[in-house]
Amino acid sequence: MQEEIDTEWTWADHPMTWLDRDEIRLVSADAQKIHDDIASGLLVIHLHAHDGHTTVAVGTYRHADSVHLHGENHLRVVSGSYDTPGEAIADFERLYGDAVRPGPPPPTDTEQQTTQALTALSTSASANTPDAPAEPQAAKTEWVPVHAADPGDHEALFKDFLNSQPAWEKYRPYDETTIANHESLTLRVEFAHETGPRDINWTVAAYETPVSDRLWHSTATASTPTAIISALLDTVAAENVWGPRLSPRATEAAIAAATRPLADAGWKHSIDGRYISWQAPGPEKGGVQFDAFAAQTTNDSLPTWTIWGGHAVHQPTWQLQLSAHAPTSLVQDIAIEMAEGQGSRRARPAADGPALHTVQAPAPVAASPPATHLPTHGR
Repeated sequence: MQEEIDTEWTWADHPMTWLDRDEIRLVSADAQKIHDDIASGLLVIHLHAHDGHTTVAVGTYRHADSVHLHGENHLRVVSGSYDTPGEAIADFERLYGDAVRPGPPPPTDTEQQTTQALTALSTSASANTPDAPAEPQAAKTEWVPVHAADPGDHEALFKDFLNSQPAWEKYRPYDETTIANHESLTLRVEFAHETGPRDINWTVAAYETPVSDRLWHSTATASTPTAIISALLDTVAAENVWGPRLSPRATEAAIAAATRPLADAGWKHSIDGRYISWQAPGPEKGGVQFDAFAAQTTNDSLPTWTIWGGHAVHQPTWQLQLSAHAPTSLVQDIAIEMAEGQGSRRARPAADGPALHTVQAPAPVAASPPATHLPTHGR
């Protein structure tokens, strides 16, 4: 059951001028707690949008209620509470429609400035040490597990896919988007050009017939390593996407078959409530997560599989997600690449030795592209 909080006034237009100093501290403290809950993984954000004034989002507390969030930075508040994620997501999509985007929102200007300030302090402290080099050393390339690799050239990958697949026909309904349809009209790849690193630029969908409902779909962000995207496209191009599928009530045997490459490679397996996870060994963080709740719901806005690399599953550098009916062979092919693949990454030597460290700059906030939703019925 939803518990609504009155938010008809606009926070963005009224910076708490009606509150006294103690009340402002309370609001800011609540906003800080929301930020900390997201950062720690206690609150997982499913979707976000911009309502014309500020950022809104929907998320779920682990082992607790789902919530709607309203506002940014020190003005962020819980604007609604729901008993289930499905109910919260459905109402969020009803409220914000085409403005809805998957995952957490990109960092705000304030968050970026904070990150840059902390980075500058760290850099300044390092520069003041006696052993700091006078000149920055040139960047080099290192080989790392594929989940820690640089994104690579997605434009070139999509071009190669189209050139090597005569059974696929492309068209470009918008300047920013190119779509490739299989000649059977049951497979579709949508590629969005010039997106931000955290934005979705790949959407793949399969249909049982040209006029049927969507069977399964997958999305991936622009920062996903091309080797991971290639594993997805290779399976789709082989038309090996109508084989054994993970049903809404996926069995242990089906999940085990899909993730066997991870188990064989020694990935750490854990269960936390509705989530089953496989964590990469070694210092480079990456993983695969299966959401048992999402696998049983009819709302495919909740991803069943999340493949990721970066800080954590709720704070990824990149992510690829699959819906409930994704075929076992597809999940397994991506799992093989995650377990065995390698990729290149630009790095620079550390000041005090030969060890290499990745050059990381704060990700820019890119404007969200126009919504391009794949149809759930025949085209």
